[in-house]
Amino acid sequence: MGELQGEMSLPADRRAAVAALYQVHQRSLISLAYLLVDDVGTAEDIVQDAFVALYHHWGRMRDHELALAYLRTTTVNMCRSRLRHRRVERSTTLPMLEAEASADAQTLARSAAADLVDAIGALPRRQREVVVLRYFLDLSERDIAQTLGVSTGSVKKHANRALSALALRLEAWA
Repeated sequence: MGELQGEMSLPADRRAAVAALYQVHQRSLISLAYLLVDDVGTAEDIVQDAFVALYHHWGRMRDHELALAYLRTTTVNMCRSRLRHRRVERSTTLPMLEAEASADAQTLARSAAADLVDAIGALPRRQREVVVLRYFLDLSERDIAQTLGVSTGSVKKHANRALSALALRLEAWA
């Protein structure tokens, strides 16, 4: 009977553990997803799906201390998938032509934050992921490497290239 009670309490323990992780990390994960997909609603959906995946995989996880790393990796992977889906959608639909605002109006409308988001969005995927994880979530190179499934040397290389590209692009706007 004791074993049966232990099994019955597992979903409640799982629920409590995932809920606690959600309370602490949900906002930073939404920020991560937003910076990768550039849409708040999509970012929220992705993070929600990541937590659902964690809940379903909780019993198969060997080390529950790695749950946050699992959530980050799942979020990044789901963002990649969503961006691939967007590219396919865009390639199969005809673009709608919009009237462009004057160069002066565009310059005045842009803020420094929007310029930075644009510049990050223009980076290659891996560089963009490294910059967001490093400078917006303040993860260590080791944590970034674990999240993206690459070496720390690769993280350093992508960060260096990204920062160089961002500096050039932002100088051009100044």
